[in-house]
Amino acid sequence: MTTLVVCLDRTDDVGRKAGLRSPIVGWEAVRALVTDIGLADPEDSGVNSLLETLRVAQNLRDENEEAVVAVVSGDRESMVSADRAVARQLDELIAEYEPESAVVVIDSAEDERLVPVVESRVQVDSVDRVVVRQARDIESTYYLLKQFLADEELRQTVLVPIGLTLLVFPMLATVVGPAEGAAAITSVIGLFLLYKGFSIDEIITGAAHQVRESLYSGQVSVVTYVAAAGLTLVGLFAGGLGVSNLEDQSGIVIPTMQFTYDSIPWLAVAALTASAGRVLDELIGEEPIRRSYLNLPFVVLSVGLVIRGFSAYFLEQQGLIDPVEIASHGTLPVETVFVTASERLAVYVVAAIAVSLVGARLAASLSGRDETELDDGASATSGLTDGGPPPTGSTGAGNDETGVEIVDDRTNSRSGSTAATGVDGDSSAEPESDEGE
Repeated sequence: MTTLVVCLDRTDDVGRKAGLRSPIVGWEAVRALVTDIGLADPEDSGVNSLLETLRVAQNLRDENEEAVVAVVSGDRESMVSADRAVARQLDELIAEYEPESAVVVIDSAEDERLVPVVESRVQVDSVDRVVVRQARDIESTYYLLKQFLADEELRQTVLVPIGLTLLVFPMLATVVGPAEGAAAITSVIGLFLLYKGFSIDEIITGAAHQVRESLYSGQVSVVTYVAAAGLTLVGLFAGGLGVSNLEDQSGIVIPTMQFTYDSIPWLAVAALTASAGRVLDELIGEEPIRRSYLNLPFVVLSVGLVIRGFSAYFLEQQGLIDPVEIASHGTLPVETVFVTASERLAVYVVAAIAVSLVGARLAASLSGRDETELDDGASATSGLTDGGPPPTGSTGAGNDETGVEIVDDRTNSRSGSTAATGVDGDSSAEPESDEGE
């Protein structure tokens, strides 16, 4: 078994430093080359790769295997010509020594690109990468940086923000001061990290695509979504106006409850408008309405009632809104009944539960009816396409357009019941003749 131990040199260090032409074959020739390269450039890692080539060949010979040592170099003109030169030299070595396998020795990522060239010509049993111990960390860092710079997406994600930071910080430090400039840049970097972390760019792209498709298809929900957006802005403005009218705005709970109490009616109406548009799109479409779309308006209304009730409870406890007054008329003088905060909250919660139950019942009835219609339509047409026996209660015979009676023999083979022609127990009975008619 002959093994080719080849040291790859894509950049032709052998030709530049030793003045020799490759391929260089043989133990003594390679050992002499080590001395020449070492004297020319003692810091070259190629010396270590040549020594590793000799060591691998010596180990193979100790195991009673025939090893051919060779050094193959590329061309300095271009990478394509270098690869072709290596391929040509490998063909010469394989034609002369006929090795059954090869061991490739390399010392850089540049030389590693020649490994597929060797694999295309001979079986490669091992790839031995030589890294000088003192330069292992430096070289690994170099390869990582090289791969990083080759990735366009990583360059745009990392290098562009760093470059903008280094460019903007001196200007901000000059105008507003170093501390303010660092704070502004840190805030921008934090927003950028959140933007990428939550994939907001993908969400925006998907939303824009959905809006474009809705505009082109003429959906009603486009108009209702715009109206819902306007109602949402009105609700936020109403909530902010209610907070600004508070005499004591200290704390967080009371302003938050006031904002919720004033804005939730508008926000609920906005959600109902958006869901109504979606339901209308489903009604216009050919497919049956899904149960989730039918139940959505009732869920929105129920949630709005609950939130409104709890916010009113907190505000009434603080005396910011008046209790509900109910005046009763009868034989007695007019009496005024006040509804407490707890009673008001209970009414809101009960009303929300009732609305949700009505919505669930209505959605179940409508969706169930649509599914029943679909099942009936499918069963009405299934006998025409499945090719199986006719369903129970149907006849196995029929008349075609010419008036000839067609008998389904499968009915007779499945049971001993009356044949489709009406003759008991005789599947071979002849149909009645029409000659007398």
